[in-house]
Amino acid sequence: YLPLQHELELLKPYAGSVRIPYVGSPIRSDVMRGPEGHRSPSGNHIGPPSFAVQRVSSLQGSGSRRTASAGDGAELSALPLRSLAFADSINAAWPLVAIVGPTACGKSALALRLAEEFGGEIVNYDSVQVYRGLDIGSAKVGPLERRRIPHHLLDLVEAEEIFTAGDYRREATRCLEDIRRRGRLPILVGGTGLYLRALLQGLFDAPPRSNRLRARLQAMAERRGREFVHRLLRRMDPVAAARIGRRDLPKVVRAIEVSVQLRRPISELHAMGRRGLEGFRALKIGFNPDRAQLYERINRRTETMFSSGLLEETRRMLSHPNADRLKPLSALGYRQARVALLGEISVSDALRATQKATRHYAKRQMTWFRRETDVQWFDGFADDPSTQNKVLEWLTENLGKVRQRASADRESERAELTASR
Repeated sequence: YLPLQHELELLKPYAGSVRIPYVGSPIRSDVMRGPEGHRSPSGNHIGPPSFAVQRVSSLQGSGSRRTASAGDGAELSALPLRSLAFADSINAAWPLVAIVGPTACGKSALALRLAEEFGGEIVNYDSVQVYRGLDIGSAKVGPLERRRIPHHLLDLVEAEEIFTAGDYRREATRCLEDIRRRGRLPILVGGTGLYLRALLQGLFDAPPRSNRLRARLQAMAERRGREFVHRLLRRMDPVAAARIGRRDLPKVVRAIEVSVQLRRPISELHAMGRRGLEGFRALKIGFNPDRAQLYERINRRTETMFSSGLLEETRRMLSHPNADRLKPLSALGYRQARVALLGEISVSDALRATQKATRHYAKRQMTWFRRETDVQWFDGFADDPSTQNKVLEWLTENLGKVRQRASADRESERAELTASR
């Protein structure tokens, strides 16, 4: 108890101006006993134009953007979304497409085709592809694909910069608004489920990082152990501590950082809910490929990465003055290539380790994405032409439903306006 109390006292200089019971203020009536006799908070706190996508046969005189090539089975065309602008409603939701699924299932290829068919622009939600200079290991699309279709949120920051889910949400929201103003269809593709969820469902209003506070907590973990820091969190916020593993130091540190700066348990902020993306209606498309075939794809793609320059790309990152602090070097592929370049394992061992880690990552991705609501799942790979044609049919139908809903909203607003007069 005394070491914990001592460390709590040392955190007081980092606290904000709002008083809470566990940082030096008297116990109030709105707190109750928590586990092990300590106290915790009660928890009682607390688009204008629309669009249309139709079959080619119904587009006479419409000035379509592109007609599908003969024999591709889709025969779809996308109008410039403003060409059939019919909704003056400020509440009309603009559509966006989100493609989800495990790594190496062909999501990028599908995104390119959908963008060409429906007049779209591609928005990345991969946490490694936002960094400049990390191209091979992140499977970033090349210059030819970027010339075909506008891509966004690639190469945003340097490898030494910190880029969080909150940063992503801010940049992605701006990007989506720009795409909507141009009358185009946003198509989200990537592999970082947290980024996608942060964008669509929102994040709680948390303070920025405090490097000084983080350094103190890191030093505490090195001096007393990760479990001690988790005990500190448990004393401050037992609800958050029960949800975060004892060895998950980054999450423990962030929970303490937020709680100390706001003088409020992070679990209270979570309980208050989040504000999701407004003004857009997400159409989510997911893929469930055969696992054995997916693992074989992962193995082959990893071999291609290593033979195409992953080691050289990693070596350039290691030449950075602060290489030990570069977060991207802990990403899949780069982490294994790094230890190979340092002579700790052979290149062949690094290759096999990357293949195994990527297979495990794909499994975790599927677990994450299956928790997403309102996903239209397709069996097979996203780059398979027959699967793509099924997606095109489904998307055409559902884009039409979004249009009809927006039209109904417009008529309702007109009726309300007439009645008010």
